[in-house]
Amino acid sequence: MGIEHTELASKIINQTSTEFGVTHFFKDIAVIEFNEGTHIDLKAVNPTLKSIKKHYGNYKPFGIIANRVNSYSISLLDLKKARQKLPNLAAYGIVSYTDATRMNAEIESSFCQWKDICFDNLYEGLTSIQQRIENGLKDRLN
Repeated sequence: MGIEHTELASKIINQTSTEFGVTHFFKDIAVIEFNEGTHIDLKAVNPTLKSIKKHYGNYKPFGIIANRVNSYSISLLDLKKARQKLPNLAAYGIVSYTDATRMNAEIESSFCQWKDICFDNLYEGLTSIQQRIENGLKDRLN
């Protein structure tokens, strides 16, 4: 389900749109919903990365959730390059709704530095990503 159709919509601080999808900004988490049938590579995701960097800056830890409400492809080899553009990205997750999108998310996770990135619903994903951000902050303070 798209995040705009949940009670979480009232907590969206800002949002940006590109030809490839919409990014919804919360205090510490950006939820990205890419459009049906798009192919996401470094060139396609660059405007999204720029809007995320503009929103969170270079130092504030934040998380990203890919809310896979649509089917799209992603260039796995570009994941590391995209990650390098967001040095303060503290957590990442994927919400999948079908067996096919879960399988794609599990493949994507093998190219990712984080483990257990697949979630069955937005609430589980938001809660887990928020906890990971907070735990990362605690680790930095200790």
